[in-house]
Amino acid sequence: MLTKELLKLVRQIEIRTKGLVNQVFSGEYHSVFKGRGMEFSEVREYQFGDDIRNIDWNVTARFGHPFVKIFEEERELTVILMVDLSGSQMFGSLSKTKQRVAAELSAILAFSALKNNDKVGLILFTDKVEKFVPPRKGNKHVLRIIRDVLSFEPEGNKTNLRTALEFMNGAIKKRSIVFLLSDFMDEGYEKILRAVGKKNDLIGIVLDDRRETEIPQMGLIKLTDAETNQERWIDTSSSRVQDALRKRREEILEKRKSLFISSRLDSIYVQAGSNYITPLVNFFRLRERRW
Repeated sequence: MLTKELLKLVRQIEIRTKGLVNQVFSGEYHSVFKGRGMEFSEVREYQFGDDIRNIDWNVTARFGHPFVKIFEEERELTVILMVDLSGSQMFGSLSKTKQRVAAELSAILAFSALKNNDKVGLILFTDKVEKFVPPRKGNKHVLRIIRDVLSFEPEGNKTNLRTALEFMNGAIKKRSIVFLLSDFMDEGYEKILRAVGKKNDLIGIVLDDRRETEIPQMGLIKLTDAETNQERWIDTSSSRVQDALRKRREEILEKRKSLFISSRLDSIYVQAGSNYITPLVNFFRLRERRW
């Protein structure tokens, strides 16, 4: 992608996602992701309705009328975006690839964090960790994250969630909010997923495209695996083939769902090319009600 085209696309995403953050997500984000506690800010004179448990008796005795302690949320949090850039993320049967959707979701989450004075970091991975951007604040930093998710050209093509999660577990010592954006087409990462989830607030954002396992009846076609480059001819007009594809899709969906439930982790399901606003809003509102 040419630099001029890339900058234009980043700017488009910035305008769109900042609008969504200001209108929808900033307040939802603040309500759901709490700070580490409350810290003392100042004292002021007691006002009707104040909690009497917050009366500062030393100051009250000194001035002869009641004063209360004011506390503020110790807000600053760290948000880590873990983004899968394996070959399957380049797939998109409608208007957007899964990588483009990941960039837009990353922008919404990063700008929400920025608006709430939180730090944001980025881990890009395939079958290895391709790039690590340490957590920082600032608009330029968020724009860099969007640019990296959109345009970074990885060396690897396959997926290794275990390696990425192990890196996250070692590199980020402070408890963080971790968004893992992937299609989760991998095996052998269940144990480290649970370990990272216990240490952090881990949310899986499942990026899916129905056409990867649900193909219209088009006769004989050649399919290529985006991660292994293996090619295979299938007859999409065959009812047996369609049944096998349908069964495979149901197995994938059930396995992912069961993993997050058994690990007691939250997940957000997003389809490439479809509306991702509703799943995000539903997630925030469900978390807020639960808390």
